[in-house]
Amino acid sequence: MTQLPGLLDTEAIRKDFPLLDRTVHDGRKIVYLDNAATSQKPNQVLDVLNDYYARHNANVHRGVHVLAEEATALYEGARDKVAAFVNAPSRDEVIFTKNASESLNLVANMLGWADEPYRVDDRTEIVITEMEHHSNIVPWQLLAQRTGAKLKWFGLTDDGRLDLSNIEEVITERTKVVSFVLVSNILGTVNPVETIVRRAQDVGALVVVDASQAAPHMPLDVQALQADFVAFTGHKMCGPTGIGVLWGRQELLEDLPPFLGGGEMIETVSMHSSTYAPAPHKFEAGTPPIAQAVGLGAAVDYLTSVGMDRIAAHEHAITEYAVSRLREVPGLRIIGPATAEDRGAAISFTLGDIHPHDVGQVLDEQGIAVRVGHHCARPVCLRYGVPATTRASFYLYSTPAEVDALVEGLEHVRNFFG
Repeated sequence: MTQLPGLLDTEAIRKDFPLLDRTVHDGRKIVYLDNAATSQKPNQVLDVLNDYYARHNANVHRGVHVLAEEATALYEGARDKVAAFVNAPSRDEVIFTKNASESLNLVANMLGWADEPYRVDDRTEIVITEMEHHSNIVPWQLLAQRTGAKLKWFGLTDDGRLDLSNIEEVITERTKVVSFVLVSNILGTVNPVETIVRRAQDVGALVVVDASQAAPHMPLDVQALQADFVAFTGHKMCGPTGIGVLWGRQELLEDLPPFLGGGEMIETVSMHSSTYAPAPHKFEAGTPPIAQAVGLGAAVDYLTSVGMDRIAAHEHAITEYAVSRLREVPGLRIIGPATAEDRGAAISFTLGDIHPHDVGQVLDEQGIAVRVGHHCARPVCLRYGVPATTRASFYLYSTPAEVDALVEGLEHVRNFFG
């Protein structure tokens, strides 16, 4: 068995994740390498979800009976846990959404409806990057179309990094907002936040960071990022689906208008006008994802108990090993950084002339779960001239043996297609 420095006790950790014991296709033990799409859930999260629905289920905030009070305490307790997890200055800066896509759409719509000095209009520019997930492209395209703002972006270098050589021409005095991914979901690239934020601050632009592929895998400190908004999602970090997070600076949340209207987000309502509740409830219209937030709180507890520094070290070791093993596969081309330095735990690749969908299907027959396609990052595939890629992505329960299984599986793919 391969031994690598920095690994977690995966034998013990994997016992917490019941799905990892599942067999598929005539008894093959599943090798789950699709963690950038969604992570598996530990018993500690599954038990909390079951307990909530079995013992505490009620709507939050409005009731005075015991179940409503318990549900409210659990829901707001989850907000406290998330705030601590990302080192937010205030719990009131944590907004629950249904996913990171909604979080990013929330910001884009707020800025489109805002008064000065935050309003995006036809005199202003929006800056994104070519490596963004579609969730951090389409909302800004829609905002630009609606307001007349100019959409600009940073391109990519041949080795999968952001090309910041023209940063002063891309981020200008007209730039109102700069939105970029912290860790690419397709390339695995970890972006130079400090460089981008410094230039954005020099011109007075707001900074939005998509941390969906960062929050599950490394310590996330929103104060250290110095961004104005940070978005991430729960289902990629051992939590349930249907829960996302938007962190925003308190003064911005106080000044910006709400995105959705309805119950809970109001202070007073008449037939002529309404006033709004303070943040975060101002941005949480209607019945929120209560159980999902409680489950996310349990996931935060779980990840904190393991230690985000230790998880990051484990994934770095696994990724470094995976990069070295994949280089041994004839005809394999890694799309993105070719080393484990400054990259996350997702590796996209092509295998000769074999279509990625065929690669994924043959691997699946061996019980190996990977992702194929453009990974909601089609501009990246266009940039590197590939129709799609195969992506293997790792997490705290991933092992060197699973990397070996992937490499052996790819050899079977090569033999299958001659």
